[in-house]
Amino acid sequence: MTEGYEYVPHRLLRCRVCDIASGVEGELMAVINEYVSSTSSEHWMELAYIRGTSGREFTTAVANVEPAKARS
Repeated sequence: MTEGYEYVPHRLLRCRVCDIASGVEGELMAVINEYVSSTSSEHWMELAYIRGTSGREFTTAVANVEPAKARS
């Protein structure tokens, strides 16, 4: 294997989303299927990269991403 990651298309790319695990909102910048490993296991995992209002990006599982609710 030459690459440890691959970009994955997602319907919410560049949209405002919410990470349901943390409650933090931001813009979905990318979804990447990454090869991750620890001392006990190695596997592929789809991670969502979200840019929060501070400008910093964080990752979460793709299953935790949902569209942000519109504010009134």
